[in-house]
Amino acid sequence: MRLPAFRRFLLAHLVSAAGSAMAPVALAFAVIGQGGGARSLGIVLTANTVPTLVFLLVGGVLADRVSRSRLLFLGNLGAGAAQAVVAVLVATGAATTFAISVCACASGVAAAFTTPAAQGIVSRLVPMEQLQQANALVRVPRNAVKVIGPVVGGFVVALTGPAWALGWDAVTFVVAALLLVGLRLAGSAAPGGPGGGLLAELRVGWAGFRSRAWLWSYTLSGTAVVAAWLAGYQLLGPLVADRSYSGAGSWGLVQGAFAAGLLAGTFVCLLWKPQRLILVCVVTSSALFLPLAAMGLGLPLLWVLAAAVMAGAGTDVAIVTWSTAMQQQVPDEELGRLNAFNSLGEQVAIPVGYLVVGVASAYWSSRTVLLVCAAVILFAGLANACVRDVHRIRRV
Repeated sequence: MRLPAFRRFLLAHLVSAAGSAMAPVALAFAVIGQGGGARSLGIVLTANTVPTLVFLLVGGVLADRVSRSRLLFLGNLGAGAAQAVVAVLVATGAATTFAISVCACASGVAAAFTTPAAQGIVSRLVPMEQLQQANALVRVPRNAVKVIGPVVGGFVVALTGPAWALGWDAVTFVVAALLLVGLRLAGSAAPGGPGGGLLAELRVGWAGFRSRAWLWSYTLSGTAVVAAWLAGYQLLGPLVADRSYSGAGSWGLVQGAFAAGLLAGTFVCLLWKPQRLILVCVVTSSALFLPLAAMGLGLPLLWVLAAAVMAGAGTDVAIVTWSTAMQQQVPDEELGRLNAFNSLGEQVAIPVGYLVVGVASAYWSSRTVLLVCAAVILFAGLANACVRDVHRIRRV
């Protein structure tokens, strides 16, 4: 906290989180409000994910070769513009599944360039021995806002509609962009590599990714875990809340409970320094199956909230330990590309997951599909824990 650049980065995360915490609730009910169901919401979420997958590797190369702070500035500015258009469309009653999908596509392109850049910034700002505390501190304001953000967002949507929450998200993107550009972080190496060009850079990155079993095995497991989680939680969660609980208000409470768990996991990481970073990451990330199983079994809302808290705590411990392991085990000049390969692997199945779950929900009950998603997450975590290299990686 004594480092000015780190404080600026932390403030940008707080500002961005103040809007983004409300956005998922608002977006889901914007689609539902214009007459869409699981299939329409699946199309919108897929439109957001596919552009990220297409451009993510390019974003990884750029994160290693050009200013990461400039990439974050442009990406946040683009995402803010896209969210502002959605807000206007919803407010004027002109929103359609197609129009929302176009804006979601633009946000996905922006995310492809900001994700690898953001994951490689903390290691530039703090010493090696403070990486885990810094990674945890970055998540404190985001998670604190997420505790009340979804709850407030749910009630804002219920009382006034989703346009106001979406507009607020757009404003916070722009403010965060202005804060991030002030970091002025240059690329980690001169452009070019063996043979020169984008493909040569990607080949070097792929060789580094493939040589680390702990990295590619966790990525492979994440392909199943992330797809099952997002398809179950983001796609079917709001629909189950609308049908079986009390709509936007109850879904806002669930997201708030998950955020409370995230905050609890952050404080765990400030105090606890596990030695086997990747093993802890694998075990704690498997807790994501809990809220899906609770909703799938039709448990009372109180049980769903408790499951969401536990899933959130496990998720944040996994995120912090994973970020720390990457920053300690991967050279800075490769960090953008290897993070991009990891993110691509984890996200590549998301569009398929959305579409499959959207179609499956037309033939089976949403609760049955949620139970299947929970089982996929649990099995993938157990399989990854059996990889020997996962146990080998220790804190530096």
